[in-house]
Amino acid sequence: MSRKRSGVSMDSRGQQEDPGASDAAVDFVRFCHRRRRAGWPELYDEMCAVASRGLYHGWGFAELTEHGIAFGLEEMPHLAGLVVEVARQESERRSRVLVAVGAPMPLPADTRDEGRDDAGRAQVLLAAAG
Repeated sequence: MSRKRSGVSMDSRGQQEDPGASDAAVDFVRFCHRRRRAGWPELYDEMCAVASRGLYHGWGFAELTEHGIAFGLEEMPHLAGLVVEVARQESERRSRVLVAVGAPMPLPADTRDEGRDDAGRAQVLLAAAG
């Protein structure tokens, strides 16, 4: 259910990242998202836990507020939009990881250990794209 107050939707779907969000605010949300891969509103609990323990650069609620992260009801739409955008970016980043499995390649005779049959092992490549 979407709730509106003074023209601002409390529903995070379709929200975009605030262009004025500080790098520290985006980095804090990214830090929390990497600790607990969840979306809004579940990530809110993780962000509160991180802030209450000072796990992000030792910053608590006051320091985060100075960098544009506030946890009050009035700030919820902004925070929800930021979470949605960071989660989208993280999802795109993870999808760019490439995994390729190649056919088994025989090793040159001078690199083989006696008693091991490496010729039957598949070659695996894991790399990040672009």
